[in-house]
Amino acid sequence: MVRGESTVTSVADVRPSRTVVECTIAAALGGLLFGFDTAVISGVTHSLSALYELTPSSLGFTVAIALWGTIVGAAGGGYAGDRWGRRASLRALAILFIVSSVGCALAWDWMSFLLSRFVAGVAIGASSVLGPMYIAEIAPARWRGRMVGSFQLMIVFGILVAYFSNYMVGTLGLGETEWRWKIGISAVPAVLFFAILFRIPRSPRWLVERGRIDEAREVLALVAGPVADQELVDIQQSLASDRVAGNQPLFSRRYRIPVMLAITLALFNQFSGINPTLYYLNDIFAKAGFDKVSGDLQAVAIGLTNLSFTILAMCIIDKVGRKKLLLVGSVGTFVCMSAIATLFYTGAYQNLLLWPLVGFVAFFAVSQGSVIWVYISEIFPNSVRGKGQSLGSFTHWFACAMLSNFFPVVAEYSAAGPFVFFATMMALQFFVVMRFFPETKGFTLEELQQQLETK
Repeated sequence: MVRGESTVTSVADVRPSRTVVECTIAAALGGLLFGFDTAVISGVTHSLSALYELTPSSLGFTVAIALWGTIVGAAGGGYAGDRWGRRASLRALAILFIVSSVGCALAWDWMSFLLSRFVAGVAIGASSVLGPMYIAEIAPARWRGRMVGSFQLMIVFGILVAYFSNYMVGTLGLGETEWRWKIGISAVPAVLFFAILFRIPRSPRWLVERGRIDEAREVLALVAGPVADQELVDIQQSLASDRVAGNQPLFSRRYRIPVMLAITLALFNQFSGINPTLYYLNDIFAKAGFDKVSGDLQAVAIGLTNLSFTILAMCIIDKVGRKKLLLVGSVGTFVCMSAIATLFYTGAYQNLLLWPLVGFVAFFAVSQGSVIWVYISEIFPNSVRGKGQSLGSFTHWFACAMLSNFFPVVAEYSAAGPFVFFATMMALQFFVVMRFFPETKGFTLEELQQQLETK
């Protein structure tokens, strides 16, 4: 386990160059599409249920089909990034985002809609692997938390844009085609994402791993500046160490600590209840007596809270540290989920539902919402980073799909039931993080590799 913080080296202390900032923004745009495509469904569940005569069970499957796609994308994203490179793979994902958006808007029946949403899920899952991995591999150590955290910032910004878009489209009186406009408009940022990816270089760590040293040196000169040579040596030494150890599988004793951390963090991230809450937000408000337009507007308030506290997390994550944020978030989300469960169980004061929901989203955003992609991108060494990132993302999306699939079924039986479960999981998370999770702030990726591997 990691103890304390490392002595800051010249490599760790370097400030991000303009190229690094541009690369981070470009890769993080995948997070915007990630957030938009996952949250936009909340504004069309009622229309889909009426059009396709969906039961609570089939509605759950309709929402979750994209999440099953994310499992495929997460499982294959690391391989694609290792095989063809992070940049080329991100370009392919941009095309999938465009195809899925147009496909959903033009869907002629339930099956065609499901297929298009599945494709969107593949792109979402793979972007959750490739975006943070690419940013982590070009960012200076002292800035890595904030820069990888920008991916999460763009996710929550995408969620806010989706909620606001749903609200605005809902006021236009488009009738039966309203839901098609709500879900198809994401093709616009997808085209922008595809175009901007032609302005960024390949990952220097991927280039070194492929033996393309001269290209890696050129990229490092852009992203690391005066310490480019030292950074190149560090990467080569790290990869050489991996080669000496042999081509060990991810699930080996050597990597048991990062594997345990990635799986545990990904599961607790979903057991907080964040994704089912966001996906069924309008339905949750409807159960509390809010009408359609009011529910859309309340959702915008949730989205603004999510964005505001994610920005706060980015400002403090490299100062406060990942572990402390997780602990604070565990307590806050437990209290808020307990309050929501109480409101639904008693049936009283449901008009106050917005406030514990806002509190829950705030505590989530400032803690595990911003920590998860940073932490998982840090804890695996170069040789298995793609596999490790895929493992964390796969676990995250598998749990998300299961919860989202069954949420409307359980909520139909007991409105308070899901929130009791989420509160219980957050209480458990506090003790697990306290006991087992190391702090990773301030370390280079190569230093973390030495600290977390089991020989």
